[in-house]
Amino acid sequence: MEPFKQLTGIVAPVDRVNVDTDAIIPKQFLKRIERSGFGQFLFFEWRFHENGEVNAEFEPNKPRYEGASVLVSRANFGCGSSREHAPWAILDYGFKVIIAPSYADIFYNNCFKNGILPIKLSEELVEELFQRTAKYDGYSLKVNLEQKQLSDDHGLTIDFELDEHRRQFLLQGLDDIGLTLMHEEKITAYEEKHAARLS
Repeated sequence: MEPFKQLTGIVAPVDRVNVDTDAIIPKQFLKRIERSGFGQFLFFEWRFHENGEVNAEFEPNKPRYEGASVLVSRANFGCGSSREHAPWAILDYGFKVIIAPSYADIFYNNCFKNGILPIKLSEELVEELFQRTAKYDGYSLKVNLEQKQLSDDHGLTIDFELDEHRRQFLLQGLDDIGLTLMHEEKITAYEEKHAARLS
């Protein structure tokens, strides 16, 4: 994974509570075996009408949110089944940061394993971000993971909390395999010692 330290990106709103993983990536698109290519199906049943036409009423489809890399939503984001395809779809679409008051545990953990930063803020602060996103065309946030801080060009600064272990995962671009490989010398030494006992 690529290290994540800072990002400045347009904010797109999904103003709904309990956004579940089936809404994020519907089950009919889970047949792919690679991690890429899921972004085109993100929020598929909200982004498109049944006839395949783009749903212009769905906020992220509006031109002002084109190229957005920060997603803001409501409580219990990522609930439902534990499919890892959900963060794959979010990342493949272009979102690197999600901001919500709360997340389903499995989805939250999967975000870190896939290089996405999920930020938890109070309901009041999330509402403030929704208001600013609606007010300012092309509203963007600067996300500084090193300082655990959000800021915009309109005087807003927000500090956020994050478990230090997870923060280091993102700062160093580590997944579970990468973390294991940091101890490669010790693992090799153990294996050589163990092999010597058996011989």
